[in-house]
Amino acid sequence: MVKHQPLQVYEKQVFVSFVTGIYGCRWKRYQRSQDDSSKWECTWFIILCSSFLLLLFWAYFWLVAQNDFNEFNWSVYNRSGEWRDETIPILASTTVGFSYITFLMILALFHISLGQQLNLYWVHKIGVLATLLTTISGLITVKDIWGDEWDILLVSLQSTAPFLHIGALATVTAISWLVAGYVVRRERSNFQVIVLLIYVIILLALYLAPLTFNCPCIMDRTSLRPRPDIIGRRGAPMLAPENTMVSFNRALQHGANSLEADVTISVDGIPFLMRDRTLRRTTDVSKVFPARQYEDASFFNWTEIRSLNAGHWFLESDPYWTVETLTARDRSRIGNQTVCSLLEMLRLTARSNSSALLNIRKPPPEHPRSRNWFMDTLWAVQKAGISQKRVRTVTWTPDTDRGRVRGLQQTANEKLSVEEIRQRGITSLTLHYSKASHKDIQEYLANNVSVTVYPVNEPWLYSILWCSGVPSVSSDAPQVLRKVPYPIWLMSQNAYNFIWITSDLVSLAVVIGIFCFQNYHMIRWRMSGMQTYNPEQIMLSAVARRSSRDVNIMKEKLIFSELNNGLSSTEELSLYPENGYARYSHGGLSR
Repeated sequence: MVKHQPLQVYEKQVFVSFVTGIYGCRWKRYQRSQDDSSKWECTWFIILCSSFLLLLFWAYFWLVAQNDFNEFNWSVYNRSGEWRDETIPILASTTVGFSYITFLMILALFHISLGQQLNLYWVHKIGVLATLLTTISGLITVKDIWGDEWDILLVSLQSTAPFLHIGALATVTAISWLVAGYVVRRERSNFQVIVLLIYVIILLALYLAPLTFNCPCIMDRTSLRPRPDIIGRRGAPMLAPENTMVSFNRALQHGANSLEADVTISVDGIPFLMRDRTLRRTTDVSKVFPARQYEDASFFNWTEIRSLNAGHWFLESDPYWTVETLTARDRSRIGNQTVCSLLEMLRLTARSNSSALLNIRKPPPEHPRSRNWFMDTLWAVQKAGISQKRVRTVTWTPDTDRGRVRGLQQTANEKLSVEEIRQRGITSLTLHYSKASHKDIQEYLANNVSVTVYPVNEPWLYSILWCSGVPSVSSDAPQVLRKVPYPIWLMSQNAYNFIWITSDLVSLAVVIGIFCFQNYHMIRWRMSGMQTYNPEQIMLSAVARRSSRDVNIMKEKLIFSELNNGLSSTEELSLYPENGYARYSHGGLSR
């Protein structure tokens, strides 16, 4: 008398094997389970979800922060003293990490939808934890060296909020399938009620979210103001070295209406163009004057400054990955560039019938021209033959020095009230885009105060400022904004209300339909009596053979029923798939 263990014959489930194999390294069927996931594995699922949401936020931040990549690299340079594109490793690691976590999230959701027990493989646990810690350290680092950049998130929502809302609505609507399956197909518990309540709150919040949106491009087309003028900020620094004649010429060629430059006064009173405090980054001062490379640029005389090369650094470092697009003639011309004087730049401005915006850096107190820098600037303006009405100055100095720049239009680089603007005699404002809200812009324009917003390098930012009515923007990429003949998107309030209400109603109908379907399916399953299987009620006929698929399914049900009903140790079940018989006996089975 020989007793046999139950023989299980299953259909191949390739997709389930693929999902559970990659997620938990459970490639064999006997390794899988449809029992509830342990609390430990549920905790890891929560960690996985947290990593996904944090990486989604991180990826979105760097997507919209492309507008300020140059500012980020400049901030890093001021701290480290070395110029390199730090955004490349950040973007590469973000792409890899986000793709990895997203893939694991999809596998986890498939586990839940298929009723499989969550069991994340230990290698993936290490990967998820490493990705989470790396992202958190990145957030802390950005807050430390580039904390002001977080403002771009709120600014970007003025352009992306309607589309993010639709995407979030579609995602939460799809998740209703999992929520309904969890709530409907299990015995009632307090935790189920909490899950359902949280889901309903999130869904209602998304339905009403558009009430909080403030999108300038949701407006009547007839109210759209003229296209903002583009000011070449230091020329076209993505195509040629900043603050050089080649850069300014490139900006004008790509449709810039004005030119912006950073002005420093040399020790002998010659205004020249330099953004940095030293000459290290944009010239070869470390080779020509190695002992003075960390010295303030304003303490060099014009002869020494003019002897420096201001183009080789651009060709060698390729800060914007544009050098390969240059012709041999352009490279040769760039390689021979020297530091540009304010006089040369203003003469070019006068010939092109454009205007100039000058950011003047006052020399330090010990500088020989610390009290005459404004006269040096006026001398260059007068000698260039350009009308003073076409020259605006931004002086990074106290109000006591602002009155010294006589005859030139003065602009402030800080947010002021209309009363303060009138008291100071300022004709315009030059504001960072994070400081220029739609409401403030409308107030300034209503009081005849011109506003220039900087830096504007991406079409989406240019579009929302256009819709806000900004007269001009300062850009490092005039060649990009030139290709934006109209706001990226523009719709009336009625049109958006229709899209909003329609999407909410469709989502609500789908969610209700999913819950009804899941509930109906559960009720039908219970009424069918198939929730329990008695081995004595199942007979596999040797005469009337069924299809192999039906036989296998019935065998699987038989096995699980035996386990659920708790057969005694003396009761054995033996299935013989080779001949289609099923034999049930008390006490054993012999061959």
